[in-house]
This record gives sequence, C-alpha cells and structure tokens, in this order.
Amino acid sequence: MERLLMNVEEVVTREEFLRLKGGSAYLGFEPLWPIHIGWLIWAYKLAELKEAGFDVIVLVATWHAWINDKGSIEELRAHGERVRAVLDRIGKFKYVYGDDVAKDPKYWELVVKIAKETSLARVKRATPVMGRRAEEVELDFSKLMYPLMQVADIFYLGVDVAVGGMDQRRAHMLARDVAEKLGLKKPIALHTPIITSLSGTGRMEGTHREIDEVYAMYKMSKSKPQSAILITDSEEDVRKKIWAAYCPPRETKFNPVFEIAAYLLIPYHGPLEIKGRRYEEGNVLERDYREGVVTPQELKEAVASALVGLLSKLKL
Repeated sequence: MERLLMNVEEVVTREEFLRLKGGSAYLGFEPLWPIHIGWLIWAYKLAELKEAGFDVIVLVATWHAWINDKGSIEELRAHGERVRAVLDRIGKFKYVYGDDVAKDPKYWELVVKIAKETSLARVKRATPVMGRRAEEVELDFSKLMYPLMQVADIFYLGVDVAVGGMDQRRAHMLARDVAEKLGLKKPIALHTPIITSLSGTGRMEGTHREIDEVYAMYKMSKSKPQSAILITDSEEDVRKKIWAAYCPPRETKFNPVFEIAAYLLIPYHGPLEIKGRRYEEGNVLERDYREGVVTPQELKEAVASALVGLLSKLKL
C-alpha cells in the first residue's frame, strides 16, 4: 500500500488508504482523441492498483464530454474506443460508459440527492474541473450539472478510491463531504501529478487561486496541440516540442520538461540517462537540476529520446 503512494501528489486521506485491504478504484475521463502524455501518468497508476489486487473501473464519460461541448455521443464513444486501445497496452481494466449509466433512473436520483446537499456556490467552485471559466458556465446551465454527475459517478459505482489528477480535487472533496450527509461510503481521493503546458504558465495569472484551479488552467491540453505531447506525435514532433518547451534553469516547479522526466519517464520507463548519469528517482534529478548539475539542454535531450522510446510502445 505504501508503494502505491509513490508518484502521487496527494491522497485524502493517507491513513484511510493504508487501512484498505484491496477494494475498488475508479477514474473517469472525457473521451477525446488524440490523448496527450499527461493521461499516461494516471493510466500507469491504475495499472499499479490493478496489479495490487484492486478492481479498477474506468468510466468513459461520454455524457460529461457532451455537456462540455466535446462532440456528439456517437463521436465520443468512438474516441473512447481509441483511448481504450492505448490503455489496454498499459493494463486490463473494466470499462463503463457514461451514456449507459445515464439510462438508469437510480443514477439521476443520486444526482438530485447530491444537489440537495450542495450549494450553488460550491458547485460553481468545482466547475474548473471542466477546463471552463465561470463566465462560460453562466451561459449554459447544463455545465453546472457536471460536478454533480462526477460525484454521482463515484457513489453509483460504489468505489473505495477515486483516482484523478490534482485538477479533480474539488469534485473529489465534494464527494467526501456529501457522502457524510447522505450516509454513503466516503471515497478516498488519490491524486496523481499533472504535467504543465509545454508553454509554461506565463505570468501565472491569478496566483491567489487554489492549487487545483491553477493546475486546471495550466495543464497540457489537446485543444492546444503545441502545449502538449500527443500520443500520435511523430518522433520529429516530439523532439521539436521538447526543444521548444519552457524549461527554466534551476527551476522545477511548473517546469514541464522536468515533470515529464520525474512523473512519467523515471517511474514508468526506467532510469533516465543524462550525460553518463543514471537517475532512478525524481527527487535526485530535482536536486541536481536545481543545483545546475543538469542543464536545461541536457535534460531536454534525455527527455526527448526517452519519450520517443516510451511512445513507440504505445502506438496503435
């Protein structure tokens, strides 16, 4: 159980997780194609949970993505199948589709019960999980249902652990709060690291924002292809994007090239070789990068080569 918390940004709560003797874990994703490498971090974590004996359920959130204006249900199911083909190379999971879940009246009963125990202000605070700003949500009431549905997913599936990136934190915390009020199983929240946009965070507008909202605003995004390494990118594309990526010397916070190395390559692709040095732990690389032992150019060269190797194993 301790090992499962490696390469995890946060678990709420650690004590609850360590008391588990197996159980079920879930993650929901909006089916988009092509996916970017940030998705691989949670996919590998799900595979670790599966290997440890957890029942792992993946919700292909077609209805959620439709509400979020990502396409028709038919298009989204097709995208979901392509994502599954990639995930199948990482682990064998159980899949549930959002449009199938939505056919069950008991699901909508849960949504209404959750809404009864939640204020409008709390729901609005949870909407950045969609990658939407408050003013966008004001124009489309259905988007306010998104966080309620995400919480309902957890209770409907009856899972012990809700897995997601740090941008999912508010929805997971809402689920924990509502669980107490409704007398339902309180989910443990396990949050994996998020890789920052390749263009960085700029002036980091709104630094007063809570950390989960900052992650939601500045993460890699398929809608901005130059901000992300896509699973379908060619070797040339990967190398060009990495060499053009934001990578300030001696700084690891919100440094996407370092994050790719520390959160994806080292944990799941083996040690990273940089100019004759072998890095088996992200914190050792972090120390050397902060001290200037590893330069941005050296880091980019190593990350680009290792990432090409990793993606070659996942190509369809």
